[in-house]
Amino acid sequence: MMAPLPSLAEASRAIAAGSLSPVALTEQALERIGKLDPALNAFILVTADRARAAAAAAEVEIKAGRRRGPLHGIPYALKDIYDVAGLRTSCHSHQCLDHVAAADAEATRRLEAAGMVLLGKLSTHEFARGGPTDVLPFPNARNPWDPARFAGGSSSGSGVAVAAGLVAMAMGSDTGGSIRLPAAYCGVVGLKPTYGLVSRRGIFPLSFTLDHAGPLTRTVEDCAMAMQALAGYDAEEPGSADVPVPDYLGGLGAGVQGLTIGRARSYDIESGVDAETMDALDDACDRLRRLGAIVVDVVLPARLRGDAVTQGILLAEAFAIHQAWLRDRPHLYGRVTRERLTMGAFVSGAEYVQAQRLRRVLTAEVDAVLGGCDAILCASTTGVAPLLTDVDEGPFRRQHPLTALFNATGHPALVMPSGFGATGMPLSLSLVTRSFDEPLLFRIAAAYEKATQWAERWPPLRP
Repeated sequence: MMAPLPSLAEASRAIAAGSLSPVALTEQALERIGKLDPALNAFILVTADRARAAAAAAEVEIKAGRRRGPLHGIPYALKDIYDVAGLRTSCHSHQCLDHVAAADAEATRRLEAAGMVLLGKLSTHEFARGGPTDVLPFPNARNPWDPARFAGGSSSGSGVAVAAGLVAMAMGSDTGGSIRLPAAYCGVVGLKPTYGLVSRRGIFPLSFTLDHAGPLTRTVEDCAMAMQALAGYDAEEPGSADVPVPDYLGGLGAGVQGLTIGRARSYDIESGVDAETMDALDDACDRLRRLGAIVVDVVLPARLRGDAVTQGILLAEAFAIHQAWLRDRPHLYGRVTRERLTMGAFVSGAEYVQAQRLRRVLTAEVDAVLGGCDAILCASTTGVAPLLTDVDEGPFRRQHPLTALFNATGHPALVMPSGFGATGMPLSLSLVTRSFDEPLLFRIAAAYEKATQWAERWPPLRP
Protein backbone atom coordinates (compact mmCIF):
# COMPACT_ATOMS: atom_id res chain seq x y z
CA MET A 1 0.00 0.00 0.00
CA MET A 2 1.18 3.53 -0.73
CA ALA A 3 2.95 4.97 2.33
CA PRO A 4 1.47 7.77 4.44
CA LEU A 5 2.28 11.25 3.25
CA PRO A 6 5.43 12.77 4.76
CA SER A 7 5.01 15.57 7.25
CA LEU A 8 4.91 19.15 5.99
CA ALA A 9 8.47 19.68 7.16
CA GLU A 10 9.76 16.45 5.58
CA ALA A 11 8.01 17.19 2.29
CA SER A 12 9.25 20.78 2.29
CA ARG A 13 12.87 19.75 2.80
CA ALA A 14 12.63 17.04 0.15
CA ILE A 15 11.08 19.41 -2.40
CA ALA A 16 13.77 22.01 -1.65
CA ALA A 17 16.48 19.37 -2.15
CA GLY A 18 14.95 18.21 -5.43
CA SER A 19 14.40 14.66 -4.18
CA LEU A 20 10.58 14.96 -4.19
CA SER A 21 8.33 16.56 -6.76
CA PRO A 22 4.93 18.16 -6.02
CA VAL A 23 3.43 16.02 -8.79
CA ALA A 24 4.67 12.77 -7.25
CA LEU A 25 3.58 13.87 -3.78
CA THR A 26 0.10 14.76 -5.02
CA GLU A 27 -0.26 11.45 -6.85
CA GLN A 28 0.80 9.64 -3.66
CA ALA A 29 -1.91 11.50 -1.75
CA LEU A 30 -4.60 10.79 -4.33
CA GLU A 31 -3.68 7.11 -4.47
CA ARG A 32 -3.81 6.78 -0.69
CA ILE A 33 -7.15 8.60 -0.55
CA GLY A 34 -8.52 6.29 -3.23
CA LYS A 35 -7.45 3.18 -1.31
CA LEU A 36 -8.30 4.16 2.26
CA ASP A 37 -10.95 6.84 2.25
CA PRO A 38 -13.87 4.59 1.19
CA ALA A 39 -13.64 3.09 4.70
CA LEU A 40 -12.79 6.36 6.50
CA ASN A 41 -15.13 8.90 4.87
CA ALA A 42 -12.75 11.77 5.62
CA PHE A 43 -13.38 13.45 2.26
CA ILE A 44 -16.70 14.84 1.03
CA LEU A 45 -15.12 16.01 -2.22
CA VAL A 46 -11.79 15.06 -3.83
CA THR A 47 -10.57 17.71 -6.28
CA ALA A 48 -8.21 15.45 -8.20
CA ASP A 49 -8.04 17.41 -11.46
CA ARG A 50 -7.52 20.71 -9.67
CA ALA A 51 -4.84 19.15 -7.46
CA ARG A 52 -2.93 17.69 -10.39
CA ALA A 53 -2.99 21.00 -12.23
CA ALA A 54 -1.83 22.92 -9.16
CA ALA A 55 0.94 20.42 -8.47
CA ALA A 56 2.18 20.62 -12.06
CA ALA A 57 2.18 24.42 -11.91
CA ALA A 58 4.05 24.36 -8.59
CA GLU A 59 6.66 22.01 -10.03
CA VAL A 60 7.27 24.35 -12.96
CA GLU A 61 7.62 27.36 -10.67
CA ILE A 62 9.99 25.59 -8.28
CA LYS A 63 12.21 24.26 -11.07
CA ALA A 64 12.37 27.78 -12.48
CA GLY A 65 13.67 29.11 -9.16
CA ARG A 66 10.40 30.75 -8.15
CA ARG A 67 9.65 28.76 -5.02
CA ARG A 68 7.12 30.72 -2.97
CA GLY A 69 8.14 29.32 0.39
CA PRO A 70 8.31 26.15 2.47
CA LEU A 71 4.69 25.07 1.75
CA HIS A 72 4.90 25.37 -2.03
CA GLY A 73 3.72 22.23 -3.80
CA ILE A 74 2.46 20.40 -0.69
CA PRO A 75 -1.12 19.07 -0.56
CA TYR A 76 -3.69 20.15 2.03
CA ALA A 77 -7.43 19.81 2.62
CA LEU A 78 -10.25 21.92 4.09
CA LYS A 79 -13.12 21.26 6.44
CA ASP A 80 -16.19 21.76 4.28
CA ILE A 81 -17.24 25.02 5.90
CA TYR A 82 -14.32 26.85 4.21
CA ASP A 83 -15.12 28.59 0.94
CA VAL A 84 -13.14 27.85 -2.22
CA ALA A 85 -14.12 29.88 -5.25
CA GLY A 86 -16.07 27.73 -7.70
CA LEU A 87 -16.51 24.80 -5.29
CA ARG A 88 -19.51 23.82 -3.21
CA THR A 89 -19.42 24.61 0.50
CA SER A 90 -21.92 22.05 1.79
CA CYS A 91 -21.33 22.36 5.57
CA HIS A 92 -22.17 18.62 5.40
CA SER A 93 -25.86 19.56 5.22
CA HIS A 94 -28.86 19.25 2.92
CA GLN A 95 -29.33 22.98 3.53
CA CYS A 96 -26.29 23.93 1.42
CA LEU A 97 -26.00 21.34 -1.34
CA ASP A 98 -26.53 24.03 -3.99
CA HIS A 99 -24.19 26.62 -2.50
CA VAL A 100 -21.13 27.32 -4.67
CA ALA A 101 -18.64 29.81 -3.23
CA ALA A 102 -17.98 32.99 -5.17
CA ALA A 103 -14.61 33.65 -3.50
CA ASP A 104 -11.98 31.96 -1.38
CA ALA A 105 -12.07 32.16 2.40
CA GLU A 106 -9.18 34.29 3.60
CA ALA A 107 -7.45 31.22 5.08
CA THR A 108 -7.88 29.42 1.74
CA ARG A 109 -6.44 32.44 -0.08
CA ARG A 110 -3.36 32.48 2.15
CA LEU A 111 -2.66 28.77 1.69
CA GLU A 112 -3.14 29.06 -2.07
CA ALA A 113 -0.82 32.08 -2.12
CA ALA A 114 1.76 29.94 -0.31
CA GLY A 115 1.52 27.50 -3.22
CA MET A 116 -0.24 24.64 -1.47
CA VAL A 117 -2.21 22.06 -3.44
CA LEU A 118 -5.87 21.58 -2.49
CA LEU A 119 -6.91 17.91 -2.40
CA GLY A 120 -10.55 18.55 -1.49
CA LYS A 121 -13.17 19.17 1.18
CA LEU A 122 -13.48 17.21 4.40
CA SER A 123 -16.32 15.75 6.43
CA THR A 124 -17.66 17.69 9.40
CA HIS A 125 -20.53 17.49 11.82
CA GLU A 126 -23.39 19.36 10.17
CA PHE A 127 -22.71 23.11 10.47
CA ALA A 128 -20.06 22.17 13.05
CA ARG A 129 -22.90 21.50 15.50
CA GLY A 130 -24.49 18.07 14.91
CA GLY A 131 -23.44 14.58 15.92
CA PRO A 132 -21.42 11.73 14.44
CA THR A 133 -24.43 9.54 13.61
CA ASP A 134 -26.79 12.16 12.16
CA VAL A 135 -28.28 11.08 8.81
CA LEU A 136 -26.66 13.53 6.38
CA PRO A 137 -26.05 13.79 2.61
CA PHE A 138 -22.53 12.33 3.02
CA PRO A 139 -21.17 9.61 5.31
CA ASN A 140 -19.68 10.58 8.67
CA ALA A 141 -15.91 10.24 9.16
CA ARG A 142 -14.61 7.15 10.98
CA ASN A 143 -11.76 7.02 13.49
CA PRO A 144 -8.76 5.36 11.75
CA TRP A 145 -7.60 3.71 15.00
CA ASP A 146 -10.98 1.99 15.45
CA PRO A 147 -13.95 2.73 13.14
CA ALA A 148 -16.36 1.80 15.93
CA ARG A 149 -15.12 4.76 17.97
CA PHE A 150 -15.76 8.50 17.76
CA ALA A 151 -13.38 10.52 15.58
CA GLY A 152 -14.11 13.72 17.46
CA GLY A 153 -16.00 16.71 16.21
CA SER A 154 -16.74 18.81 14.54
CA SER A 155 -13.57 18.83 12.39
CA SER A 156 -13.81 15.05 12.17
CA GLY A 157 -12.68 14.64 8.57
CA SER A 158 -9.67 16.87 9.24
CA GLY A 159 -8.50 14.76 12.16
CA VAL A 160 -9.08 11.51 10.30
CA ALA A 161 -7.33 12.65 7.10
CA VAL A 162 -4.19 13.72 8.97
CA ALA A 163 -4.11 10.70 11.27
CA ALA A 164 -4.52 8.32 8.33
CA GLY A 165 -1.70 9.95 6.36
CA LEU A 166 -4.00 11.11 3.56
CA VAL A 167 -2.71 14.65 3.96
CA ALA A 168 -0.09 16.29 6.17
CA MET A 169 -2.21 19.32 7.08
CA ALA A 170 -5.93 20.01 7.18
CA MET A 171 -7.87 23.04 8.30
CA GLY A 172 -10.53 22.91 10.97
CA SER A 173 -12.62 25.27 13.05
CA ASP A 174 -13.05 25.36 16.82
CA THR A 175 -15.99 26.82 18.76
CA GLY A 176 -15.74 24.65 21.88
CA GLY A 177 -13.05 22.14 20.92
CA SER A 178 -13.76 21.20 17.31
CA ILE A 179 -10.10 21.25 16.25
CA ARG A 180 -8.72 19.89 19.49
CA LEU A 181 -11.17 17.01 20.06
CA PRO A 182 -10.51 15.33 16.68
CA ALA A 183 -6.79 15.88 17.28
CA ALA A 184 -7.10 14.21 20.68
CA TYR A 185 -9.18 11.25 19.54
CA CYS A 186 -7.20 10.67 16.32
CA GLY A 187 -3.72 11.16 17.80
CA VAL A 188 -2.51 14.26 15.94
CA VAL A 189 -1.63 17.89 16.71
CA GLY A 190 -4.42 20.46 16.67
CA LEU A 191 -4.15 24.18 17.37
CA LYS A 192 -6.86 26.62 18.37
CA PRO A 193 -4.92 29.87 17.87
CA THR A 194 -5.48 33.04 19.84
CA TYR A 195 -8.84 34.58 18.99
CA GLY A 196 -8.42 36.86 15.99
CA LEU A 197 -5.04 35.53 14.85
CA VAL A 198 -6.39 33.55 11.87
CA SER A 199 -9.14 35.14 9.78
CA ARG A 200 -12.54 33.43 9.75
CA ARG A 201 -13.84 35.36 6.75
CA GLY A 202 -15.35 32.92 4.26
CA ILE A 203 -15.83 30.18 6.89
CA PHE A 204 -19.47 29.40 7.71
CA PRO A 205 -19.95 30.62 11.30
CA LEU A 206 -21.35 28.80 14.30
CA SER A 207 -20.67 31.47 16.92
CA PHE A 208 -19.39 34.90 15.98
CA THR A 209 -17.42 35.41 19.19
CA LEU A 210 -16.30 31.84 19.98
CA ASP A 211 -15.24 30.57 16.53
CA HIS A 212 -11.54 30.06 15.80
CA ALA A 213 -9.83 28.70 12.66
CA GLY A 214 -6.67 26.62 12.76
CA PRO A 215 -4.66 23.64 11.48
CA LEU A 216 -4.43 19.95 12.33
CA THR A 217 -1.05 18.36 11.54
CA ARG A 218 1.15 15.33 12.22
CA THR A 219 3.79 17.26 14.17
CA VAL A 220 4.32 20.46 16.13
CA GLU A 221 6.79 21.73 13.51
CA ASP A 222 4.14 21.23 10.82
CA CYS A 223 1.65 23.20 12.89
CA ALA A 224 4.11 26.09 13.24
CA MET A 225 4.81 26.02 9.48
CA ALA A 226 1.10 26.23 8.72
CA MET A 227 0.59 29.11 11.13
CA GLN A 228 3.39 31.07 9.49
CA ALA A 229 1.21 31.21 6.36
CA LEU A 230 -2.18 31.52 8.07
CA ALA A 231 -1.63 34.16 10.74
CA GLY A 232 -2.11 37.85 10.08
CA TYR A 233 -4.53 40.74 10.15
CA ASP A 234 -7.56 40.79 7.86
CA ALA A 235 -9.14 44.25 7.72
CA GLU A 236 -12.36 42.77 6.33
CA GLU A 237 -12.89 40.40 9.28
CA PRO A 238 -14.37 42.18 12.34
CA GLY A 239 -12.77 39.81 14.84
CA SER A 240 -9.29 39.93 13.30
CA ALA A 241 -6.46 41.13 15.53
CA ASP A 242 -4.01 43.70 14.14
CA VAL A 243 -0.85 42.29 15.72
CA PRO A 244 2.60 41.46 14.28
CA VAL A 245 3.16 37.91 13.06
CA PRO A 246 6.20 36.44 14.85
CA ASP A 247 8.57 33.69 13.77
CA TYR A 248 6.75 30.52 14.82
CA LEU A 249 9.59 28.18 13.84
CA GLY A 250 12.63 29.93 15.27
CA GLY A 251 12.25 28.75 18.87
CA LEU A 252 11.25 25.13 18.27
CA GLY A 253 14.59 23.77 19.43
CA ALA A 254 15.02 26.07 22.45
CA GLY A 255 13.72 23.53 24.98
CA VAL A 256 11.94 24.17 28.26
CA GLN A 257 14.85 24.77 30.65
CA GLY A 258 13.69 27.23 33.31
CA LEU A 259 10.11 27.51 32.07
CA THR A 260 7.25 27.10 34.55
CA ILE A 261 4.40 24.77 33.58
CA GLY A 262 1.15 25.08 35.52
CA ARG A 263 -0.53 21.71 36.04
CA ALA A 264 -4.31 22.23 36.26
CA ARG A 265 -4.93 19.02 38.20
CA SER A 266 -8.04 20.22 40.06
CA TYR A 267 -9.70 21.19 36.77
CA ASP A 268 -9.12 17.69 35.41
CA ILE A 269 -10.41 16.04 38.60
CA GLU A 270 -13.53 18.24 38.54
CA SER A 271 -14.05 17.23 34.90
CA GLY A 272 -13.94 13.51 35.66
CA VAL A 273 -10.76 12.70 33.74
CA ASP A 274 -10.06 8.95 33.92
CA ALA A 275 -7.07 7.26 35.54
CA GLU A 276 -5.05 6.37 32.43
CA THR A 277 -5.38 9.91 31.07
CA MET A 278 -4.28 11.35 34.42
CA ASP A 279 -1.33 8.97 34.47
CA ALA A 280 -0.32 10.13 30.99
CA LEU A 281 -0.56 13.77 32.07
CA ASP A 282 1.58 13.05 35.14
CA ASP A 283 4.11 11.29 32.92
CA ALA A 284 4.18 14.34 30.61
CA CYS A 285 4.91 16.55 33.61
CA ASP A 286 7.72 14.21 34.68
CA ARG A 287 9.23 14.36 31.20
CA LEU A 288 9.05 18.15 31.17
CA ARG A 289 10.73 18.27 34.59
CA ARG A 290 13.55 16.07 33.29
CA LEU A 291 13.94 18.50 30.40
CA GLY A 292 14.43 21.33 32.88
CA ALA A 293 10.94 22.77 33.36
CA ILE A 294 9.46 23.68 36.73
CA VAL A 295 5.98 22.18 37.24
CA VAL A 296 3.59 23.80 39.72
CA ASP A 297 -0.09 23.27 40.51
CA VAL A 298 -2.52 25.95 39.27
CA VAL A 299 -6.26 26.42 39.64
CA LEU A 300 -8.43 27.27 36.63
CA PRO A 301 -11.96 28.69 36.80
CA ALA A 302 -14.60 26.15 37.81
CA ARG A 303 -15.92 24.00 34.98
CA LEU A 304 -19.56 24.95 35.59
CA ARG A 305 -18.80 28.66 35.25
CA GLY A 306 -16.98 28.03 31.98
CA ASP A 307 -19.82 25.86 30.69
CA ALA A 308 -22.38 28.52 31.58
CA VAL A 309 -20.48 31.14 29.61
CA THR A 310 -19.71 29.08 26.51
CA GLN A 311 -23.13 27.49 26.24
CA GLY A 312 -25.02 30.72 26.85
CA ILE A 313 -23.07 32.47 24.09
CA LEU A 314 -22.95 29.54 21.66
CA LEU A 315 -26.64 28.73 21.86
CA ALA A 316 -27.74 32.31 21.32
CA GLU A 317 -25.33 33.11 18.48
CA ALA A 318 -25.88 29.83 16.63
CA PHE A 319 -29.65 30.33 16.77
CA ALA A 320 -29.27 33.87 15.41
CA ILE A 321 -27.32 32.48 12.44
CA HIS A 322 -29.80 29.67 11.67
CA GLN A 323 -33.09 31.23 12.73
CA ALA A 324 -34.55 31.70 9.24
CA TRP A 325 -33.73 28.16 8.10
CA LEU A 326 -35.01 26.67 11.35
CA ARG A 327 -38.31 28.46 10.73
CA ASP A 328 -38.63 27.88 6.99
CA ARG A 329 -37.03 24.48 6.32
CA PRO A 330 -36.18 22.66 9.55
CA HIS A 331 -36.56 19.26 7.84
CA LEU A 332 -33.29 19.80 5.97
CA TYR A 333 -31.26 19.54 9.18
CA GLY A 334 -30.21 16.32 10.85
CA ARG A 335 -31.99 15.64 14.12
CA VAL A 336 -29.06 16.41 16.43
CA THR A 337 -28.22 19.65 14.63
CA ARG A 338 -31.82 20.84 14.57
CA GLU A 339 -32.38 20.15 18.26
CA ARG A 340 -29.13 21.76 19.38
CA LEU A 341 -29.65 24.87 17.26
CA THR A 342 -33.28 25.29 18.33
CA MET A 343 -32.30 25.43 21.98
CA GLY A 344 -30.86 28.88 21.36
CA ALA A 345 -34.39 30.26 21.06
CA PHE A 346 -34.71 29.88 24.82
CA VAL A 347 -31.66 31.98 25.76
CA SER A 348 -32.86 35.42 26.82
CA GLY A 349 -31.12 38.66 26.01
CA ALA A 350 -30.32 39.14 29.68
CA GLU A 351 -28.71 35.70 29.90
CA TYR A 352 -26.60 36.37 26.81
CA VAL A 353 -25.38 39.71 28.20
CA GLN A 354 -24.55 38.16 31.56
CA ALA A 355 -22.62 35.35 29.82
CA GLN A 356 -20.54 37.95 27.96
CA ARG A 357 -19.88 39.81 31.23
CA LEU A 358 -18.80 36.62 33.01
CA ARG A 359 -16.61 35.83 30.01
CA ARG A 360 -14.47 38.88 30.82
CA VAL A 361 -14.11 37.68 34.40
CA LEU A 362 -13.00 34.20 33.28
CA THR A 363 -10.51 35.70 30.84
CA ALA A 364 -8.99 37.81 33.60
CA GLU A 365 -8.79 34.75 35.87
CA VAL A 366 -6.94 32.70 33.23
CA ASP A 367 -4.66 35.69 32.57
CA ALA A 368 -3.89 35.74 36.30
CA VAL A 369 -3.01 32.04 36.27
CA LEU A 370 -0.68 32.64 33.33
CA GLY A 371 0.88 35.51 35.26
CA GLY A 372 2.40 32.86 37.53
CA CYS A 373 3.50 30.35 34.90
CA ASP A 374 4.55 30.20 31.26
CA ALA A 375 1.95 27.65 30.19
CA ILE A 376 -0.92 25.56 31.53
CA LEU A 377 -1.03 21.78 31.06
CA CYS A 378 -4.37 20.02 31.40
CA ALA A 379 -6.50 17.29 29.87
CA SER A 380 -8.22 17.76 26.54
CA THR A 381 -10.72 14.92 27.03
CA THR A 382 -11.85 12.73 29.91
CA GLY A 383 -10.43 9.64 28.20
CA VAL A 384 -9.88 7.94 24.85
CA ALA A 385 -12.41 8.17 22.03
CA PRO A 386 -15.72 6.62 23.14
CA LEU A 387 -17.60 4.05 21.12
CA LEU A 388 -20.05 5.64 18.71
CA THR A 389 -22.86 3.90 20.57
CA ASP A 390 -21.85 5.81 23.73
CA VAL A 391 -21.61 9.30 22.21
CA ASP A 392 -24.06 11.73 23.81
CA GLU A 393 -26.22 13.13 20.99
CA GLY A 394 -28.90 14.72 23.14
CA PRO A 395 -29.86 18.37 22.64
CA PHE A 396 -27.94 19.47 25.74
CA ARG A 397 -24.88 17.34 26.45
CA ARG A 398 -24.46 15.62 29.79
CA GLN A 399 -20.93 17.01 29.84
CA HIS A 400 -19.59 19.80 27.66
CA PRO A 401 -16.05 19.70 26.23
CA LEU A 402 -13.18 20.36 28.63
CA THR A 403 -11.64 22.49 25.88
CA ALA A 404 -14.41 25.11 25.68
CA LEU A 405 -13.07 27.37 28.45
CA PHE A 406 -10.31 28.62 26.16
CA ASN A 407 -12.78 29.49 23.40
CA ALA A 408 -14.42 31.84 25.89
CA THR A 409 -11.11 33.36 27.00
CA GLY A 410 -9.50 33.33 23.55
CA HIS A 411 -6.14 31.98 24.73
CA PRO A 412 -4.16 29.77 22.32
CA ALA A 413 -4.54 26.06 23.08
CA LEU A 414 -2.75 23.14 21.47
CA VAL A 415 -3.65 19.45 21.76
CA MET A 416 -1.09 16.74 21.04
CA PRO A 417 -0.62 13.00 21.67
CA SER A 418 0.50 11.92 25.16
CA GLY A 419 0.54 8.16 24.70
CA PHE A 420 -1.89 5.31 24.12
CA GLY A 421 -4.49 3.75 26.39
CA ALA A 422 -5.11 0.11 27.21
CA THR A 423 -7.40 -0.20 24.17
CA GLY A 424 -4.64 1.06 21.86
CA MET A 425 -6.44 4.38 21.32
CA PRO A 426 -4.54 7.71 21.49
CA LEU A 427 -4.30 9.74 24.68
CA SER A 428 -3.70 13.50 24.59
CA LEU A 429 -2.88 16.64 26.54
CA SER A 430 -3.60 20.35 26.21
CA LEU A 431 -1.10 23.20 26.47
CA VAL A 432 -2.24 26.82 26.87
CA THR A 433 -0.19 30.03 26.86
CA ARG A 434 -0.80 33.76 26.99
CA SER A 435 -2.66 35.34 24.11
CA PHE A 436 -0.56 35.67 20.95
CA ASP A 437 2.30 33.66 22.49
CA GLU A 438 2.03 30.77 20.04
CA PRO A 439 5.85 30.70 19.65
CA LEU A 440 6.19 29.66 23.30
CA LEU A 441 3.36 27.16 22.89
CA PHE A 442 5.17 25.54 19.96
CA ARG A 443 8.48 25.60 21.85
CA ILE A 444 7.07 23.65 24.80
CA ALA A 445 5.10 21.25 22.62
CA ALA A 446 8.12 20.57 20.39
CA ALA A 447 10.30 19.75 23.40
CA TYR A 448 7.75 17.25 24.72
CA GLU A 449 7.18 15.75 21.28
CA LYS A 450 10.93 15.23 20.80
CA ALA A 451 11.12 13.41 24.15
CA THR A 452 8.43 10.93 23.09
CA GLN A 453 7.71 8.72 20.09
CA TRP A 454 3.95 9.20 19.92
CA ALA A 455 4.01 11.02 16.57
CA GLU A 456 5.78 8.06 14.97
CA ARG A 457 2.89 5.62 15.43
CA TRP A 458 0.29 5.13 12.69
CA PRO A 459 -3.19 3.59 12.80
CA PRO A 460 -3.37 -0.06 11.71
CA LEU A 461 -5.03 0.69 8.37
CA ARG A 462 -5.72 -1.80 5.60
CA PRO A 463 -6.81 -0.97 2.04
